[in-house]
Amino acid sequence: MSDNTQVGGAITQVAPPHGKAAAFFILTFGTFVVGTGEFAIMGMLPEFAASLRLSVADAGYVITAYALGVVIGAPLITILGARLSRRELLLVLLVLFCFGNVLSIVMPTPGLVEVARFITGLPHGALFGISALVGASMVERARRGWAVGRVLSGIAIATLIGAPFSTFAANHLGWRMAYLAIAILGFVTFLGVWRYIPADQPNRQNSPFREVSAMGNAQVLLTLLTAAIGFGGMFTIYTYLTSVLQDVTHVPEWETMVYMVVWGAGMLAGANVGAWLVDRNLDLAALIALAGSAVAMLVFPYILHSQIALMADVFLVPTFVNALGPALQTRLMDFAGDAQTLAASLNHSAFNIANAVGAAGGSFLLARQFGYGALGWGGALFSVGGLVVYLLALIMLKRHARESI
Repeated sequence: MSDNTQVGGAITQVAPPHGKAAAFFILTFGTFVVGTGEFAIMGMLPEFAASLRLSVADAGYVITAYALGVVIGAPLITILGARLSRRELLLVLLVLFCFGNVLSIVMPTPGLVEVARFITGLPHGALFGISALVGASMVERARRGWAVGRVLSGIAIATLIGAPFSTFAANHLGWRMAYLAIAILGFVTFLGVWRYIPADQPNRQNSPFREVSAMGNAQVLLTLLTAAIGFGGMFTIYTYLTSVLQDVTHVPEWETMVYMVVWGAGMLAGANVGAWLVDRNLDLAALIALAGSAVAMLVFPYILHSQIALMADVFLVPTFVNALGPALQTRLMDFAGDAQTLAASLNHSAFNIANAVGAAGGSFLLARQFGYGALGWGGALFSVGGLVVYLLALIMLKRHARESI
């Protein structure tokens, strides 16, 4: 057994019981499974709506219910589990995730399915946040970016493989069977965490108040605000990408899936490139991600009628935006102090806030007849907004450093 301890917010390096390769695989597999659980509904919404005799618009409330669970669950569960070890909390969260997916299968009415999806979303943010912290604890400080990127790359793989497979399963076997498969994979992850993740020592003296009080650091709050704004542009475009492809670019139905796979490939590339940059210059990585995504989105309105150019941009937008993830997650480790777990979990709450705000921003633009091209301009505004907040954080940090001399 290896102890994973913290001294002044710094995480000591620990040795997994059966090697780092197995431990990193199960952590990445876990984020893949949970990411698939989140994104699956977007591809199987028509089948889901038909089976419950709903319109697609009304069926979309299950996505809102899940996102609400993420936003509420990340801080709530992390605070309530403050005295558990990270491995213990991961196991509890996986049980809740599996329970929520099974509940989604057996609920007979749309309202009860929404409740089940809300419950399933509760462990989402904490699972991602704690998995990233565990991954970072297994490597030296100089490789934290790589570790975080490796663990969180499971989310990108979910958009590349998990979500399309779920759509296929739903179309041929029904959406309930798709969620059953996700629940089974969640149980496999539980067994993997039980066997391969280091059993760190819990801090039984820790308290919920200590976690919350440590969140008063302005750098932590500004980093979370950067996430809540900076990721929004990606969802402004992604939410309506299928409509753009069908109504403006006029690609065949089968080719729409190709664009979705390219988007997932961009997310995967972003996670890895961002992690590589973080280990060299964390702040530069964040600035490149935000500025690059703004440029990629500004190009979007001018290439909607070119399949080749649009496909290139569909790759570049998520590449730049997702490169921001490892930077923000690692930055939170530097400034969160005694609130490491809470801050890491809230990062994914902020991501889901960005999801909701970005989609709403796109809806606002389309409802006012600005056209699909305006999605690029709206998305760029989110990236620029995140860039401004991040620059403000750097300015405040430098000013504080000068005052401390």
